Amino acid sequence: MKYVKLFILAVLFSACGGAKKNASQQTKGDAVAFKYATQISVEKFDGYTVATIKNPWKEGMTLHRYVLVPSDQEVPNHIPNGTIIRTPLKRAVMFTTVHCAMLMEFGKQDCISGVADLKYIKIPWIQEQVAKGRITDVGDGMSPVIEKIIDEHPDALFLSPFENSGGYGKLEDINIPIVECADYMESSPLARAEWLRFYGMLFGCEERADMLFQNVDNSYHQLKALAAKAKTKPSVVVDKVTGSVWYVPGGKSTIGQMIKDANAQYAWADDEHSGSISLPFETVLERAGEADVWLFRYSSDHDITYDELLNEHHGYEQFRAYKNQMAYGCDVERSLFYEESPFHPERLLNDFIHILHPEIDTMASMRYFSKVSH
Repeated sequence: MKYVKLFILAVLFSACGGAKKNASQQTKGDAVAFKYATQISVEKFDGYTVATIKNPWKEGMTLHRYVLVPSDQEVPNHIPNGTIIRTPLKRAVMFTTVHCAMLMEFGKQDCISGVADLKYIKIPWIQEQVAKGRITDVGDGMSPVIEKIIDEHPDALFLSPFENSGGYGKLEDINIPIVECADYMESSPLARAEWLRFYGMLFGCEERADMLFQNVDNSYHQLKALAAKAKTKPSVVVDKVTGSVWYVPGGKSTIGQMIKDANAQYAWADDEHSGSISLPFETVLERAGEADVWLFRYSSDHDITYDELLNEHHGYEQFRAYKNQMAYGCDVERSLFYEESPFHPERLLNDFIHILHPEIDTMASMRYFSKVSH
């Protein structure tokens, strides 16, 4: 799928890009308390802040350590090893659409000096700025034009790490800090959203980011409490066949947990995977063929129909939700699903509850999903 492209640039090295400094560090700082996030820790010291990102694929290992130093201060002599980032960042090249959307919400869109994989960024403002020459298109995320990046003189590059990627290639050699956006490896919707607070520290809008996350957290729990009072608990099957397999969200994935929070039944609720599970069609039919509701994502320039679904795979007609026309699709081409939902899980949860509990008449209108037409 197209969105996978946004995650293929990756690294497993613990520190890459940016200035490094070796010295003894202060013994203890003030730890920033994270309510949900487990893949990042932050300590504030006199004159600098240390952010440590865990390696999500190697338990007990560090993926990257950053030392944030205010740009109007000298770099202290006694700081730990790590990539030094002078804050607040003023110019950044973004390789991910979700973090572009985040900066716009911070009111820091003018900090975006360049973007990769422009064709996957569906944010109109960014497309307009690139057309006007105000934001540079640095090319394909897998093989960006290094010269264009250097010409932008960015303070940092924002990329998503990926297991066994082999590194960032030439990007590691241009002495520009690489911020590894490992938020997508968190194991819960609110844990990922809480990374807003770290990104806020980088761009000098920590208070705004904290407030934004607090609003997300409050709204999510209000919706969850509302769903818990529903008198019904419908069953759900998620997504559809891709190629020769069906990728279903694991029970510990963000989607799996949100289905639970929406007070619905899910055949893989007890599964321990935090990502997707690759299964043959027959297995999904056997375990979830009687599900009341079918929720899936697709990519198209028009609303999908039941006939089109059947043309994709004739086996869909065996599903109860197909027979009863209880299928709901999210067109990732024409919605901002991937731009918004990672840091606004409450918006997606609202859609789920709206679909699964129509008897709750206080829900906001759906933002991403719509009922499949005849």
